[in-house]
Amino acid sequence: MKKTILIIATLLLFSSFLSCKSKKLPVKDIKIIRQDGTEFIVKAEIAEKTEDRNHGFMERKNIPDGTGMLFIFDRDQILSFWMKNTPHPLSIAYIDSKGKIRNIYDMTPYSLSSIISTVSVRYALEVPQGWYKKNGITEGDTVILP
Repeated sequence: MKKTILIIATLLLFSSFLSCKSKKLPVKDIKIIRQDGTEFIVKAEIAEKTEDRNHGFMERKNIPDGTGMLFIFDRDQILSFWMKNTPHPLSIAYIDSKGKIRNIYDMTPYSLSSIISTVSVRYALEVPQGWYKKNGITEGDTVILP
């Protein structure tokens, strides 16, 4: 009887661990408008809860082109991100509450160095490294936010 209870408890613990790892975030189309009027869509996972923002793209080995993760904060603030446990190279755009891209940085896989916004912002959008540059998206461009 004790062995059966132990096995059931272990299975429940393991299944809850797996469900946390595979948790699906909502996905929304995020429109980015360059200053010349050209529009791009990023299919972004929405990380709004603290635990989702803290985990981000950790452990993800493949992040397809045209996808990303939008981190939403409840107030404007200086934001800081790092690449702990993140194997895929990323680029990050820091976005103010009006949707203006204020900073774009490339980030190094597994780096513990902080990538800090230069001004208070409300959002951060991570995409595969080089995506912003490849599409001519720069600071000053506009993101239509959910």
